[in-house]
Amino acid sequence: MIHLEPAGAEALLLVLAEKPDAALPPRIAWLAERVRQALGERVVDLVPGMTSLLIHYDLLRCDQQSLATRLTPLLEEWMALQAVTAAQARLHELPVCYDGDDLLAVAQACRLTVDEVIRLHAAGDYQVAAIGFAPGFAYLGELDPRLALPRRATPRLRVPAGSLAIAERQTAIYPQASPGGWHLLGRCPLRLFDAAQTPPSPLAVGDRVRFLAIDAGDFERLAESS
Repeated sequence: MIHLEPAGAEALLLVLAEKPDAALPPRIAWLAERVRQALGERVVDLVPGMTSLLIHYDLLRCDQQSLATRLTPLLEEWMALQAVTAAQARLHELPVCYDGDDLLAVAQACRLTVDEVIRLHAAGDYQVAAIGFAPGFAYLGELDPRLALPRRATPRLRVPAGSLAIAERQTAIYPQASPGGWHLLGRCPLRLFDAAQTPPSPLAVGDRVRFLAIDAGDFERLAESS
């Protein structure tokens, strides 16, 4: 059941489902766009989550009660929407050199060979469930259960930009260097966040991602041209 929760003086959290579902991300992305269109300058920012939508609003233009009133017909429209078809979501094919620092450790922990880890990871079609943690950091799910591992006991102080990683039932590419506690499987040579570009990230909630295994030579060539 949908419910609205205050999130500070200038934000409202729409909780849209109790648990994640494969059909939710594109539907939440659709709702975010409808809210932006309908509320215009009243909205400062929209943050889609796996089961929620956080709305930051301009307190000088509206308050929480008037915002909730304006959201009612949009939520009714959203509930009537059964699903956004997979054909409407963009597919991104991202090259990855599977040579990450944790690749062997992941294989051992999962009782697989390194080749099996690579095959299982590259075989998945992943959906962008949320963007968060850092600008352009896309949470992709769901990972094959045979590769599911808890986060590292000790996070790294610095994970290089472009690092492909896994944790729990999710995978992601770090768009810029940052601390991180996920297991590193490889490297992507493409730049996945650029504040000077519009949009700054090619990935959006609801999009699909497929990984293509490449070798070190291909990685260097693509990195030079990106």
